[in-house]
Amino acid sequence: MRESHLEPDRFYHIFNRGVNSKLAFLNNENFNFFLRKAKIYIIPYFEIYAYCLMPNHFHFILKTKSEIDRSHENYKNDGLHSEDCFYSKAISKFISSYTQSFNKVYQRSGPVFESPFKRIIIDSEEYLRNLIIYIHQNPANFQEYKFSSYLAIIGSSETNVQRDKILELFDDRTNFIECHQKEIII
Repeated sequence: MRESHLEPDRFYHIFNRGVNSKLAFLNNENFNFFLRKAKIYIIPYFEIYAYCLMPNHFHFILKTKSEIDRSHENYKNDGLHSEDCFYSKAISKFISSYTQSFNKVYQRSGPVFESPFKRIIIDSEEYLRNLIIYIHQNPANFQEYKFSSYLAIIGSSETNVQRDKILELFDDRTNFIECHQKEIII
């Protein structure tokens, strides 16, 4: 069954887990490398609203950019990559790039993540807010967990996460933190 195409200017929950629920990130370097790959493959075409990397899965909330930068080095429209599939192909390239490096480092072969990646369209502001909280609450110690966007949003360091837009979605930083104190079930 084919997955639906990602459309411009829409929010999506993008997630995936390791094949057979196995670990996809074995150490901090794996997590950091995955985030560096996100800068290359995700940032040119998506805005990041939230993320959380767990040892055997990941979550992103992404907003597709309305205009594709056709001059970017990762953009290729050679007939095989139609406009309809472009955003999905960008995410697939991101996952594939990580997988190739992971396999080389650990002298293994085959997929690291299940295929295809999962995607759910986010169709309301309330759902978007709840999903941001849900994703951040994945680790038990989410207020200190360094492989999610929670600390980037409440902090002041430079980030690729859409901090200002997210804080505006929650009205302000204080409310963002307070909302995260309530358990969210999606």
